[in-house]
Amino acid sequence: MTSEPVTPAQSGAAPDLVELTKIVARQRAELDRLRDQAATAAVVERAKGAVMSLTGCPADAAGELLLQRAKAARHTLLEECWLTLGTLAPAPGRAGESPGAGTHDSGEAALEQSDAPDDVTAALARLGQALVRVMTPHDLARCLLEHLGPDMGAEAVLIYARRPDGGLGLIGHAGIEDRLAAQWGQVPPLSGMAALDALRAGEPRWLEDFAADERRYLLIGDPPHRWRSRAWLPVVAAGPAEVCIGVLRGRAGVFTPRDRAHLRGATSLCAGRLRTFDPPPERDADATTDAVQALFEALPVAAMLLTPLRAATGETEDFRVEAATAQVGDLLGRTGEEPAGRRLLELRPALAAEPLWQGCLQVLATGKAYEGEPFAHEEVLAGVAELSVYTARVAPLGDALVVSWIRHGSSDRQEQRLADLQRLGNLGWANWNLATREASWSTQVFSLVGRDPAHGPVPLPEVPELALPEDTPALTRAIGELVHGGRPFDVPFRIRTSGGIRHLRLVAEAVADRHGTPVEVHGFVQDMTARRRAELALVESERAILTQHDVLQAERTLASRLQHALLPMSNRPVHLAGLRVEVAYLPAQSGVHVGGDWFSAIELPEGDALLVVGDVAGHGVDAVATMAQLRFTAKGMVITGSSLTGALARLSTLLLHSRDSHATATMVLARYEPRRRRLVWAQAGHPPPLLLRDGEARYLPRPHGMLLGATATPVYQEAECRLDPGDRLILYTDGLVEHPPDSIDRGLEQLADAVAAPHGDGPASLGPLLARMLPDERRDDVCVVDVRVPGVRDG
Repeated sequence: MTSEPVTPAQSGAAPDLVELTKIVARQRAELDRLRDQAATAAVVERAKGAVMSLTGCPADAAGELLLQRAKAARHTLLEECWLTLGTLAPAPGRAGESPGAGTHDSGEAALEQSDAPDDVTAALARLGQALVRVMTPHDLARCLLEHLGPDMGAEAVLIYARRPDGGLGLIGHAGIEDRLAAQWGQVPPLSGMAALDALRAGEPRWLEDFAADERRYLLIGDPPHRWRSRAWLPVVAAGPAEVCIGVLRGRAGVFTPRDRAHLRGATSLCAGRLRTFDPPPERDADATTDAVQALFEALPVAAMLLTPLRAATGETEDFRVEAATAQVGDLLGRTGEEPAGRRLLELRPALAAEPLWQGCLQVLATGKAYEGEPFAHEEVLAGVAELSVYTARVAPLGDALVVSWIRHGSSDRQEQRLADLQRLGNLGWANWNLATREASWSTQVFSLVGRDPAHGPVPLPEVPELALPEDTPALTRAIGELVHGGRPFDVPFRIRTSGGIRHLRLVAEAVADRHGTPVEVHGFVQDMTARRRAELALVESERAILTQHDVLQAERTLASRLQHALLPMSNRPVHLAGLRVEVAYLPAQSGVHVGGDWFSAIELPEGDALLVVGDVAGHGVDAVATMAQLRFTAKGMVITGSSLTGALARLSTLLLHSRDSHATATMVLARYEPRRRRLVWAQAGHPPPLLLRDGEARYLPRPHGMLLGATATPVYQEAECRLDPGDRLILYTDGLVEHPPDSIDRGLEQLADAVAAPHGDGPASLGPLLARMLPDERRDDVCVVDVRVPGVRDG
């Protein structure tokens, strides 16, 4: 069973929470507006004071001068004030100048004193105008990167501020990931940090030799060589430098004098702008923030308030955690940390790939609440780690979001597990009270029997009426025996639904009172349709297999008898044209098929010997029939005077154009002339004969020849060799040398080794050779023709 999402109106304290949060948000917005007005007034007064100190004019005259400059430059008054404040810091590195010396009474003073090229001056002027719209240190970093990136290849900008303990805190960044920013967000006061070195010396640090810089400094980056050159420039204002700006480049190389002038000028412009950033107010000084945080700390569930952080394009790039309960840190994987005031992706970078992130964006876009799927989270309760189930919910609150996590209790989990069990097992539970005649079914039972839940469950005596007529008696009898005698039952039955016949199973048992009388029946209904269909399909498959086996066995018997009739075997060697010839045929032992391997060894009318081995592709009666056709046709062609290559060409054409067979075959045809002891042979895609001479075995080089039946224009060639007394020639089919998973090359090597091995069994050695070469279980037929030329002693 699944639970419906709980809306704020349905939860007890949720309406008060939402209303109170709305009031707090409105108060905060008003405070922000007043703070902005105060900040604007403060900027104007600072700029007026700067002009007064530089020109000696009174306050009214200073304000009028600022208005005139703004009008002439087509700036707003606030923009002109920021530009004026941004030019007060002197260019760093000038010997003999005090922090306030050398300033002019115009907004271009810092640019005029920098001795920079005209294009740099123009770039700094554009930067000064852009700084007018900068509101936060992060905005400042992005603004610097936008202006310095195209000009000098800057890829990242980092702004660090000195902390009271002497270390650094990252207050603004652009061009780096939040994960890296979090990793380098706090830098302790250690030696070997270029930014700290620049602040202590009050001078820039130019890192232009990566190998040397890596030995001297601890470089920011993952990996560090991501940026091959860097510059760290302290922002010099009145007093010691407190802020350092880093510019990181992916390319190696030095910063040219022009680049250095550009960076010094940009840093000077940032000095005044950084002074306008008010430090964040203390938490105890912001009553609104305190109220929101106190409200969230009092909540009994994990919850947080998020405000979106938008990019320049208007898209939401992150969320700021405005307030959070103590449990949120654990759920975000940051146990013991304070989430409030930090970016959401800084707390959990992987969240961008999780459904909750998309849910937040969806709520911002549609204004409709979101509820995620339940998920398991390991937590430690009373010192023991256990898994708890949570559901995340997101609700809109003006421009903000309220994210909460609901922890499901044990009863909720048990109910969910029961629902999952019924769904996965395709079953449902049913109870019948025999005393009150009340019945209750789970939702799954209504679905299984195709009954509308609005009609309620069926009484136990009426359950047989759900079954098909032929199954009703057995079900009625089982229910009667259960009600009267307490005998449990497990009965299959069928029902007819809109989707067809469904096979069900009802299992029930009775609960008796103290007198042994059944008073309640508990049971479950299970859908067995898929199992029943599988059983029927299995029975049909077994029948088909048995039928096919009988057919194949009969075919094997027929093919085997036909093959034995066509290949008469001799129990002993025969002598042909002065040769001693021994043949062997061994059918396959696995499967029910008979192959098409064959041989011929006859003496021709001229006194020559014809030796043939062949193999038809395929098995069964068709292969045997094709084998017989090729065997007798080949002998007939050679006996009537056809050459070996001519016979092969005609046999290939015969197979190619045969209507009854589209088989292919391999073959070796060999003719031995005893007068010259010359062997002439040709082959059609068949393994070559093996020649044993003087104890050394080698395969005869194969002449050209392709598979029989493969093409209409076959090409065959003849080869010849002289046989000496004592030579042994082996003709064979591939079943002798091909034994998967080993390759046929491995089988050929084994055959050569077996033939060349010394043996003391005399001339009749074909049997031991076969025993050594063949495995216990053969998958293919084997045909061998063993030809020996008698030696001098034999003659």
